[in-house]
Amino acid sequence: MHPQEIKQAMSHGLLSFPLTDFNADLSFNAKGYADRLEWLMPYGATVLFAAGGTGEFFSLEPGEFAQVVKVAVDTCKGRVPIIAGAGGGTPLAIQYAKAAQAQGAQGLLLLPHYLTEASQEGLYHHVVAICKSVDIGVVLYNRGGARYAPETVERIAEACPNLIGYKDGVGDIEHFVQVRRRLGDRVSYLGGLPTAEVYAAPYHAMGCPVYSSAVFNFMPKTAMDFYNALAAGDRATCEKLIDDFFLPYIALRNKGHGYAVSIVKAGADLVGHGAGPVRPPLSDLKPAEREELAALIAKLGPQ
Repeated sequence: MHPQEIKQAMSHGLLSFPLTDFNADLSFNAKGYADRLEWLMPYGATVLFAAGGTGEFFSLEPGEFAQVVKVAVDTCKGRVPIIAGAGGGTPLAIQYAKAAQAQGAQGLLLLPHYLTEASQEGLYHHVVAICKSVDIGVVLYNRGGARYAPETVERIAEACPNLIGYKDGVGDIEHFVQVRRRLGDRVSYLGGLPTAEVYAAPYHAMGCPVYSSAVFNFMPKTAMDFYNALAAGDRATCEKLIDDFFLPYIALRNKGHGYAVSIVKAGADLVGHGAGPVRPPLSDLKPAEREELAALIAKLGPQ
């Protein structure tokens, strides 16, 4: 797909980041991953992100990363576009970016670089180098140590025609509005805060109607019901789902560091689509926490 085509695909509908399946010994489970994608695709996500944050990109070595992207592309080919994660320091991020393109990914989500804080000038050169290393579209992820000033995003957009998206995982309203006003329709805008449904309405009001749903990984019907209600202006349905599920879910997620991924893997297991354990340094939910999650899921019925 041309970068502008993947930009258009990201501009509407619900997006999601499939879990990466691991065996009990923590090796990549390619068949389980392909089966997962086959299960999720009919629910209607417009773009899927392989090896993203929920897909534990940070735990994959480059060879495994290429395998994950290949399985995603081969499984979803002709049905759902695949955007692959990429991150780390500049040389490593370029390696991931080129591998993703070689495996047929239609775009990249550029994840934060690494622990050290970076200057805006450094971030600019980092992103430009990665964008220029590939022909596919690139989505900038504003999160963690990679916080891009509005003028930096504008400079990157001017230098890189294949910059097609801006995903916000910080939640600074003033900052987002400044980026939106500077760039207009030059890029697609994605909501990327953890459990994005809780923030979906205010982001929609700011001109960002699209977001990625982690819950789609184990409650795809509920995730789509919420998105469709939001798009239709059905506040009553949105507020009921927030009260009955999303707020209690967030309270449970906040009981442990790294649970934004662990709770999703637990949910997938509870609905019969287990993806195996999380890789250290993440840790799985405790038994009592799994029971709480199971009770929440049960309230909303079969997916």
